[in-house]
Amino acid sequence: MVRTLVDRQQVRDHYTTAELAKVVDRAEFTVREYCRLGRLRATKRGSGRGLHAEWAIAHDELLRYQREGLLPTAANGN
Repeated sequence: MVRTLVDRQQVRDHYTTAELAKVVDRAEFTVREYCRLGRLRATKRGSGRGLHAEWAIAHDELLRYQREGLLPTAANGN
């Protein structure tokens, strides 16, 4: 529990989906889906571990999410 509190107080420039999931108490899969669907502003960055890039979420976006919640979904073209 102490480790979790210390981790939450560390400010980073960018967070991985796993790191952000811990901070906002969500599953990593859920955070990845929020990024994929555009509900969180995130960029893809090379991870150095293969062909697949991973999401990077800026600290400013974490603060925005904590204040305002998820971004609205894009209008469906159907």
